[in-house]
Amino acid sequence: MTDPLRLYVDAQFTSPYAMSVFVALHEKKLPFDMVTVDLAALEHRGTGFSDFSLTQRVPTLRHGDFALSESSAITEYLDEVFPGTALYPSEPRSKARARQLQAWLRSDLMPIRQERATDVVFYRPSGTPLSAAAQASARTLFDFAEALLPADAENLFGEWSIADVDLALMLNRLVLNGDAVPPRLAAYAGRQWQRPSVQQWVRQARPAI
Repeated sequence: MTDPLRLYVDAQFTSPYAMSVFVALHEKKLPFDMVTVDLAALEHRGTGFSDFSLTQRVPTLRHGDFALSESSAITEYLDEVFPGTALYPSEPRSKARARQLQAWLRSDLMPIRQERATDVVFYRPSGTPLSAAAQASARTLFDFAEALLPADAENLFGEWSIADVDLALMLNRLVLNGDAVPPRLAAYAGRQWQRPSVQQWVRQARPAI
C-alpha cells in the first residue's frame, strides 16, 4: 500500500509556497489530505507540528513517516519520487534555471513581498502606491522575466513547469493589485492563473481577515 501524503498549509491559504506544493500535487494527480495550520495562533510552534516539521514552517509534506518542509525541496522530491506530469524541465540547464528562479523569488524582491503581500491576490488590493524601493524591485522582476520568457511562449521552458506558477504568482502580486506590469508579462501571468490546478487553490474558501 502506498504511503499516504498529507500537506500542511496556512489556515488562510495565502502562502505562495503552500500554493506551489498544492499545485504540484494536483499536477501529479496524487491523492493527499490537507491540514491547515493557524500561524497567527502559533500552531506551527506547538508540540505536534514541531515534532515532525524541522523548520516549523508551512508548507510541510508528510509522506508516510517522512516529513519535508521548504516548498522547492518538496516539489523536487515529488518530481523524483512520483510519475506523472513533470514539475521541472528535463534538460539540465533549463532545470537549473527553473531552480534558480525559484530560489531567487524566495530570497529577493523583499519590497514587493512586503508591500504586495499575497493578501492583495487572495483577499483585496492595497490602495497604497508602491514605494521607490518596491518600484525598483518590480523593474528587476520585469527584467528577469522578460529575459527568461521567450517571445510568444506560453511557458518559460517549453513545457509547463512549477516555476511558471511561482513566477506568475509574483507577477500577480502587482497585476491583480492594478500596478503597472508590461503587457506581455501580465498576459503570461493571466494564462498561468487559469491552469485548473492553480484555480483549485485560488478558489479555496478563506476565513475573513
